[in-house]
Amino acid sequence: MAIPTDRRYTKEHEWAVVDGDVMTVGITDYAQDSLGEIVFVELPEVGAEFSLGDTFGVVESVKAVSDLYVPASGKIVEVNSALTETPEKINADPYGEAWMIKLQVSDETELENLLDAPAYEDLITQES
Repeated sequence: MAIPTDRRYTKEHEWAVVDGDVMTVGITDYAQDSLGEIVFVELPEVGAEFSLGDTFGVVESVKAVSDLYVPASGKIVEVNSALTETPEKINADPYGEAWMIKLQVSDETELENLLDAPAYEDLITQES
């Protein structure tokens, strides 16, 4: 299972790549694999504001429905609207084409709570 080292992770299985004050967010390979075939995704509107840990959307598979959580407080500046038409991209490329949101981070100290790749690998090993 892929765990790229160029990003950070949440305990809820989101990944985040920070570029300046903008964070790109998606779900991990482990999350999409656990969910199975993804058939629907609901994402927020550009301009929506969230606090750390808020639910920003939903992903639905043939097995389950799962909430999506923001890894930091901020405002949505871009949404990957292509996923609403082709949610299966999440299964095919969770770390690439299937990014979900771009969030302008309002409190950079919250980034300290994110896990690096080895810590995330330890987390999923414990959950398996």
